[in-house]
Amino acid sequence: MPTRELTVETIFFEPSDWVPNHPHLPVLVYRNAIPAEGEMAPKFEAKFRENRWQGLWRNGVFDYQHYHTGAHEVLGIAGGRARLLIGGPDGAELSLIAGDCLVLPAGTGHRRIEASRDFLVVGGYPPGQQADIQTGPASEMQLATIAELPLPASDPIEGAHGALSRFWSRRS
Repeated sequence: MPTRELTVETIFFEPSDWVPNHPHLPVLVYRNAIPAEGEMAPKFEAKFRENRWQGLWRNGVFDYQHYHTGAHEVLGIAGGRARLLIGGPDGAELSLIAGDCLVLPAGTGHRRIEASRDFLVVGGYPPGQQADIQTGPASEMQLATIAELPLPASDPIEGAHGALSRFWSRRS
């Protein structure tokens, strides 16, 4: 079976209803970030740790719209498939399969629309950042926190010179 190549897509989101999204950083969608064979969760965990992302967890994605003000977030799809709504109520519906990965800048709305029974996500955050769960409009202080949150030093999949360093900057 031929190996599928890694591709990275970027999607910018404007504010959507009460979801702020990020004012200048795009969502990064990695297709085929990790080859979809064998047990995937340990592979994502090893890759994230190697690239200095922390606070790793295994679970799914909440079925309600939410965002984080205190952390950027990586979501590695370690099993199954899902449709997620990214970017708030007026955002984009993404279909993801095992091996795919998302990097969500702080403020980006996300929720699960539907998922297979074996859907599994490995998530994490850049060093020093803590995810909170917001389900309502952001205050002015929260909007400032989202906009000023430090950029990660390393891409969670490709390391120091990965897609994150190419697509995320204070000038994006």
